[in-house]
Amino acid sequence: MSINKETMLQHLKDPAVICCRKEKGKVIGPEDLEDPAIFDDMIESGLLELSSEGLTIEQVVGCTLMQDTEALTPLTKDLLNKVNPVEGPAPKAEAPVETFAPVVSQSVKSDGSIHIEIGKAEKIENLKFDIPVIAGAAAAAETAAPSGQKHVMRTLIKKHIKITDAEIGTETSIKDGKITIDKNIIEKALKEDELCVKMELDVIHPDERHQYTNTIMDVVPIATKVEGEHLGSGVTKVADGVVFMLTGTDEDGTQVHEFGSSEGYLDEKMYFGHPGCADENDIIIRCNTTVKRLTGMTRPGPFAAHKCQDYVIQAVRDELKKYDGEVVREEVCEDVRREGNPRVVLVKEIMGQGAMHDNVLCPTEPCGVQGGQKNVDCGNVPIMLTPNQVRDGSIHALTCIGPATKEMTRHYIREPLVEGLAADEELDLIGVVCVGSPQVNDEKMWVSERLGYLLETLDIDGCIITTEGFGNNHIDFIQHIGQAGSRGIPVVGVSFCAYQGQLVVGNKYADAMVEENMDAGGFENDVAGCSCVTPEVAARAIQMLKNKMAGVKINPAPKKWNNDVINENNKLLGLPETVLLDNGTLH
Repeated sequence: MSINKETMLQHLKDPAVICCRKEKGKVIGPEDLEDPAIFDDMIESGLLELSSEGLTIEQVVGCTLMQDTEALTPLTKDLLNKVNPVEGPAPKAEAPVETFAPVVSQSVKSDGSIHIEIGKAEKIENLKFDIPVIAGAAAAAETAAPSGQKHVMRTLIKKHIKITDAEIGTETSIKDGKITIDKNIIEKALKEDELCVKMELDVIHPDERHQYTNTIMDVVPIATKVEGEHLGSGVTKVADGVVFMLTGTDEDGTQVHEFGSSEGYLDEKMYFGHPGCADENDIIIRCNTTVKRLTGMTRPGPFAAHKCQDYVIQAVRDELKKYDGEVVREEVCEDVRREGNPRVVLVKEIMGQGAMHDNVLCPTEPCGVQGGQKNVDCGNVPIMLTPNQVRDGSIHALTCIGPATKEMTRHYIREPLVEGLAADEELDLIGVVCVGSPQVNDEKMWVSERLGYLLETLDIDGCIITTEGFGNNHIDFIQHIGQAGSRGIPVVGVSFCAYQGQLVVGNKYADAMVEENMDAGGFENDVAGCSCVTPEVAARAIQMLKNKMAGVKINPAPKKWNNDVINENNKLLGLPETVLLDNGTLH
């Protein structure tokens, strides 16, 4: 793969290798040279062997071949009419000129002008002058808010209600910390969608997890609005210590999934404690569904399972609304503006490729289905949410991609990047942009352009762009990064790449990337919720964005994924080391 002039300038000190057969008399240009970025892979596969006498790119550009030369031949001086001289070391910079900071004072005069007085600076006598300003500026100068002052736009209170047990019984109720679900509710739930033909409910306690489970389609918290018209403000109750888990097959027993499946022993197939998963001591209410034959790989099939489960959860939500139980903790979530701080947004690329790649946005109840809109049906265009809306369950995940890299519904309600950016007093988080990933390339480009103009209009100082999964959606992911970067917006990308998900496309703006992988081999390991954004990943991404906005140089990543880089960055930020799963086995 040949390079262009821009790439050549980045690799002047790297070996010069002919990319394809060239004839005698050819004047060497960047289009004749192989990309040094792929040398390691080519050497490992035996396609390339570098020469100890090989020249660098800066030594050969503009020189003429003296004989026919085959592809992947390192250029040496015997093949060329000349060798360009290499520039010597850069001259030493002159010592900086010592400067003397003048003493400056200013005040607003009664006539509306600003009086500035500069005390003696080096070889400059005292200076005094008045600058007229527009009417009203005097008052503005006196009352302007200091940079970074917090302005609360809206407040959301999440009350976490203690749940100690759950069972399937003959009524639906919450009493003394115990959830009971009427087993007869299944018959009513199945009427929500005819494509869901069977449902089974059971309860899995923390000490009962070594049991078989079908593929994990979703993990959903039990949360309900008790005050406020819309998600993102008011009061929400959240059942603490219990979650719903949706699993499923079709009538032939085929797992409802696409790339990989998390069927197996539950204690080995979920990364407990990660944002999208059940926590270590959570009770799991399992809703195992069966959808009609051959519908598991379509949009309607998995959606039917989600709808029927949501009917059951809604019955529990209704009981939670009126249950006056113990509040174990109370989260105060604020949508804030910090005027004067760098304006940033979080862009979350969510699945929208049709089939079963979809999400529900802005439902009536937190983490629900009813009342929401699917991003595929909205054309996958960028949709702005406030941080509080995300934290109040405005995204319900329908995605059936590989389990390890899938962001489930519980992930969104406690998304670490939203939490981290919202809490950072040095940043002004404008909002969270959800943008779908279409299947067709033309649609991908169209949607990405819409995102680019949105980012431009928001007049932001930086952004973080994330995506779940890998492969097809990496095309959009890199395009989004380019849309931001080409507009001069500092951008950080967050994704699973590692070994299996290596980026197949790239651009010059994708120079600040944060890896999510948690598998020792760098694979999608079929452990639900394993390789997603964690608080540690979020902390690295936020710091990298700050560095990039400040102009701090970001070192290029190694040619291949190396977890030592992650742990070195964790160490710099005071974070624990990232411990990887060995062959997909939880320890």
